Amino acid sequence: MRTTLKRRVVAEFMGTMFLLAAIVGSGVMAERLAGGNVAIALLANTIATGTALVALILSFGPVSGAHLNPAVTLADAWQGGIPWRETPGYILAQFAGAFAGVLVAHLMFGVAVFSASTHARSGPAQMFSEFVATFGLMAVIWGCVRQRPSAVPYAVGAYITAAYWFTASTSFANPAVTLARAVTNTFAGIRPADVADFVGAQLAGAFAATLLFQWLVPALKQEPATVLVEHDQG
Repeated sequence: MRTTLKRRVVAEFMGTMFLLAAIVGSGVMAERLAGGNVAIALLANTIATGTALVALILSFGPVSGAHLNPAVTLADAWQGGIPWRETPGYILAQFAGAFAGVLVAHLMFGVAVFSASTHARSGPAQMFSEFVATFGLMAVIWGCVRQRPSAVPYAVGAYITAAYWFTASTSFANPAVTLARAVTNTFAGIRPADVADFVGAQLAGAFAATLLFQWLVPALKQEPATVLVEHDQG
């Protein structure tokens, strides 16, 4: 049975909501339990985020493809994976789900519903880190989706887990995640003033990786891609 756009949009909303709940909630829990040890807090935040990604892609992927990321949706539309007319619904659902996830995390931990973050993440090194983080994410997706599509959830989760540690920005790699994290003044937050630069770097990284893989994997240009997980469209 072909999946309706409404069901796919709801899947994108729910998946992104749980992703942000995992990112922000684990950040709050980690900060409270780590006793001031930032490395331990980041490790806990990393493990929760990476494993949640695997579970969420496996759960919602068969419905919507589990993009959970506007950069992924735009890249997928560019390669013919979904029609351009459907991208606004996906992207709006992702942004709405991201803010809902922050709200869920805040309610679970008794944090103020929304509060502007004061966590500065600025400068050329941070922007380059986000470019690298998103380039790598899209490279993992495009590199796996043609030859080993069943491995995509695990590859994405593993990559984000690693990128938390090898990028200076801790690898947001997602415009919806970035914007939503600006309204949580917790461990996972980002100062609102830094959001635009992060998003610009993320979109540039996604564009560059997709362009590269058009050449590396010519099939990307010849037939529609299905990102992240094969799913019905209707």
